[in-house]
Amino acid sequence: MKKNDPYAALRYKEFNIFLLLRFAMVFAWSMQFIIIEWQVYSLTKNPLSLGIIGLMEVIPAISMALFAGHIVDQKEKKGLLFKCILGFSVISFGLFLLTWPPVVSDVSTQTILYSIYFLVFLGGLVRAFLGPTIFSLLALIVPKKEYANAATWSSSVWQISSVLGPAVAGFSITWIGVHWSMCFVLACSIFALIALSQIATKPILNPKIGEPIMDSLKEGVKFVFNNKTILGALSLDMIAVLFGGAVALLPVFAQDILKVGPEGFGVLRAAPAVGSFLILIVSAYIPFNKNAGMKLLSAIFAFGICIIVFGLSSVFWLSVAALFLSGIFDGISVVIRQTILQLKTPDHMRGRVSAVNSIFVGSSNELGAFESGLTAKLMGTVTAVVFGGSMTLLTVFITGVVSPTFRKLDLQKDIEEHQKG
Repeated sequence: MKKNDPYAALRYKEFNIFLLLRFAMVFAWSMQFIIIEWQVYSLTKNPLSLGIIGLMEVIPAISMALFAGHIVDQKEKKGLLFKCILGFSVISFGLFLLTWPPVVSDVSTQTILYSIYFLVFLGGLVRAFLGPTIFSLLALIVPKKEYANAATWSSSVWQISSVLGPAVAGFSITWIGVHWSMCFVLACSIFALIALSQIATKPILNPKIGEPIMDSLKEGVKFVFNNKTILGALSLDMIAVLFGGAVALLPVFAQDILKVGPEGFGVLRAAPAVGSFLILIVSAYIPFNKNAGMKLLSAIFAFGICIIVFGLSSVFWLSVAALFLSGIFDGISVVIRQTILQLKTPDHMRGRVSAVNSIFVGSSNELGAFESGLTAKLMGTVTAVVFGGSMTLLTVFITGVVSPTFRKLDLQKDIEEHQKG
């Protein structure tokens, strides 16, 4: 049997560049989201306003997702990605201006708030195209035999950057303030544009160029719903993230419950990042492909436990430990799910499948933020977090009982077939 090479995908120069630009974009996006959360909560002192931020991004992201997937499958990926990053840069510049005291000193708080919501809404439109484009580009950079390894590295980098961004945001708010933190976000997006210029233009693999949009969308949705493995992974993760989105309430915990200020907020945000970093190292050397179904179920169940412990904790370092472990288990979930998507999706449908994925999972972070903000308003912050963690546990239990096929999912055979091919 061929020995596992943990660095197989990293031996391709363009893939390393791809990881750099993906890290920069996810880092910038997640950092920006947290800076906005902090600023909005500081302006309103209303946890529901945190949920509205998520809602403003998720509405366009979901409504445009399928259309974006169709466009991605029809267009050249590098040029499309350039437009997405450029759009994000313009939005970041707008937020940079909105957090600059000399610019907004004579502007009412309500106007600033609505302007932020509007730019977040535009960001949701950009994100609808960004996710499917990046997912599709990955498959054009490495050969099929390295898809599993590439998916592991790519999803691990995504996981690390998605929690490192908020962690750095927490510290940078303390050190350089909200305004200059947004300037750093803008710099990251410009770096991503420069990195993208080092990747060659790729061919369009879709044999149905010019296909009517409705036929294209139906084909993509039908494929996902007919593939029980993909559907099961997306559904499970969507519910878990939707109800386990306690991190959206971290500004409330940092300011009002644990009373640790922006420094403590940074530590709380950094805790999942450290856990995710450990998963990056472990998953490269010890893949999670064998018995992937049970590992995915177990990881999400453990994630739910961590969220409950965090919600009940009134001790700062216990809260940090719970978030650290949640980062580990969430990282395992992400790595397995991304491996499933890369192995099970045909090249010509990657944009549309990724678009469906963004509806199921990618946008559930923002829906989770809205759910957390709303339930915190209705039942209190601590109760809302415990409720979310409990619903995650219930979801895993139901999935494990009603889907024995998913429990027995093993990706090792798929990987061996790709390596032979």
